[in-house]
Amino acid sequence: MLSSSFQFQEALERLASIDLSELCNEAKVERCRATRDLRSCGRYVESVLNSCGHASLCAECSQRFQEKDDGDKQLIADVQRLYSLFDVAMDNNLVSLICHYVTDICMDESAVSSDPVIAFLLDEVVIKDWCKQTFKTIVVELQGIYNLVVQEMKARLNTLLKFSVKLAGISNVLEILESSFKDTLSARFHDLHQLQESILKTKQHMEMMIWCVRHQFLENARSRHTNFTSWSSLVRERKSAAIRRSWPDSNRNIRLKWEGKLEIASLQDGGSSFLRSKIDGMAGCYPFENLRAAIDILFLHGNSDLVVAKQAIFLYYLFDRHWTMPDEKWRGIIDDFAATFSVTRHSLLESLTFYLLDDHTDEALQEACRLLPEISGPATHPKVAQVLLERQNPDAALMVLRWSGRDGGAQLISLGEAVTAVRVRVECGLLTEAFMYQRMLCMKVREKLRYGSSRDASDVLKDDRTWVDWVEGLVTEICCLCIRRNLVDRMIELPWNLDEERYLHKSLLDFAIDDPSTTIGSLLVVFYLQRYRYIEAYQVDCKLKTVEQDFISKNPVSEEVLFRMRSASQWRAGLVDKSIQVAT
Repeated sequence: MLSSSFQFQEALERLASIDLSELCNEAKVERCRATRDLRSCGRYVESVLNSCGHASLCAECSQRFQEKDDGDKQLIADVQRLYSLFDVAMDNNLVSLICHYVTDICMDESAVSSDPVIAFLLDEVVIKDWCKQTFKTIVVELQGIYNLVVQEMKARLNTLLKFSVKLAGISNVLEILESSFKDTLSARFHDLHQLQESILKTKQHMEMMIWCVRHQFLENARSRHTNFTSWSSLVRERKSAAIRRSWPDSNRNIRLKWEGKLEIASLQDGGSSFLRSKIDGMAGCYPFENLRAAIDILFLHGNSDLVVAKQAIFLYYLFDRHWTMPDEKWRGIIDDFAATFSVTRHSLLESLTFYLLDDHTDEALQEACRLLPEISGPATHPKVAQVLLERQNPDAALMVLRWSGRDGGAQLISLGEAVTAVRVRVECGLLTEAFMYQRMLCMKVREKLRYGSSRDASDVLKDDRTWVDWVEGLVTEICCLCIRRNLVDRMIELPWNLDEERYLHKSLLDFAIDDPSTTIGSLLVVFYLQRYRYIEAYQVDCKLKTVEQDFISKNPVSEEVLFRMRSASQWRAGLVDKSIQVAT
């Protein structure tokens, strides 16, 4: 046993210190040619093999035997021997040897050989095939472990940890291989990238499985929900409440991008949840049927670089599973997850806040507002302010905007975020601030589109909207909000410029045409009279008279409404006439 251990250590030292250019020779197996059948050839052979002294073949027979099937078998054996050397290196933390083989040998254009076997062993394809073969072997092993019961999986934790190290090593090798491609659109690069994605997702999934096995898939941490059906019903109720309170054009579906090879799909338990995710996206599979389904759906699908977002969704799931339960029953689980995956306290509280904002109870909203000062900052998601506004808490939404540092108009944001910022200010009674905000932001957009480089504005101004579209969107939003809150009389006193007036005019006139019984049209006339633009005021008055007469003739109108409409029309006409008389 001691002799065997010494030989193994000696072999490892030889492998670690070997000149990488000689590694191919170590892999290539030389065979004595005298073992072949020479009876069919009677030619003299002048040369011998120095290593054994046996006769070689003549040139003709040598070529003939090279063309036989055993030549292919020899190549396969040589490749497998090189793979075995890589496997030994991997098992003994010598991944750097494989990485150096890629950079110093495979990527070295001067590393060539006239020997076809050696030439093949020098090619990068050999490395890629080894990575793929090793990965598939690991997947098969994992599939067997994942099909075990929890206690049996717990006994195999050390094996899972070793597999995690191996996957990390293969990923490092592939990363170096990918760096050798200048053309990222080539089929070979795409193949490497897909393999890398599958390996990273398998590793991320395995790390989650290890954590869940350690916690016995939360079998000892009871859920606050009676069963999956009651949980699903509660989620549907939350969604309905969110739809009812949502503002126009505020519903946006955010889905993970499901893609990638399905060779790792065999690692998941069952297929019902995955099928729902393919049909309905993330919304279609939440709540997850169980902890294993959550891990499979989140970490076996979607891009590997979304791992932080996936962990946040998993935390959201845990908070939803245990919220309202006594802290001692579940807080330790959350803390251990954060410690295991290096989740910061800020990210932890952010996931909790997102869940609380989705929970439609007043208790959850109060707790979310309590946490907001601690998590709000430049990285705060714009959705937070929007949800607070929808939950009729504009003051908290305004504070989130202030803390984020994106509320001054100096920094470019998306049009959707700008609309939310305007809504928050108007709902807080800050109409003048909302007006100045849209003015400053639109000027910033105009400046970027006119003078700024596309790189500066690419993250925000990436659609086809023009500066005029921004003005129209924000001014129209302010008009609609003021009509809703009966602030039109204050709104028309603001110093609108000609570009903004165009959309103010359209918004107020369109509303007056839709409902002539209101005073909105009359206030539009006042808007022009305040600016001594009597002709435009007269034109609007004439338009409104026609609309009002048409409305009365086609709709049943009560005496009260009829009296109010006629009084407003007479007052408006008298005001226009007096203004024109004064002007003349």
